[in-house]
Amino acid sequence: MKQYVSRFAILTALAAGMAFAQTPEPQPGTPTAPVRPRAMLRRRLMQALNLTPAQKQQAKAIFQQAKQSAQPIRQQLQQNREAFAAAVKANDTAQIQALASQQGTLAGQVAAIRGESMAKFYSNLTPDQKTKADQIQQRLQHRKPGSNG
Repeated sequence: MKQYVSRFAILTALAAGMAFAQTPEPQPGTPTAPVRPRAMLRRRLMQALNLTPAQKQQAKAIFQQAKQSAQPIRQQLQQNREAFAAAVKANDTAQIQALASQQGTLAGQVAAIRGESMAKFYSNLTPDQKTKADQIQQRLQHRKPGSNG
């Protein structure tokens, strides 16, 4: 039973790593630039909040800095996924465990950078904009599968 659970965990981790490494093929007649859901959501949020030109400039600077800060970590994540796939093929369970742990740490670092940038953005909003942003956030939370509410 323990061996079954271990193999299931390894296969699940491999599938997750491979899913994150995959990029969808562009459809004919569509732009080749990948659609980044977070960036699109951020743009829609900024439009909904009716930001001033100064706030838009601050937001652009905040998110550009976050992107630059996260870039080396994203590269490490990609290298880690490749090494993980190789470890799975080699059936190197010790390496799989180490790489899975490292993957979690790196993903956490990216999440922290994202969170810090959103906190900076939020702190630049007016009280009315913060109220509207909170309402939007609540609606998004209720739409997510598995969310409480």
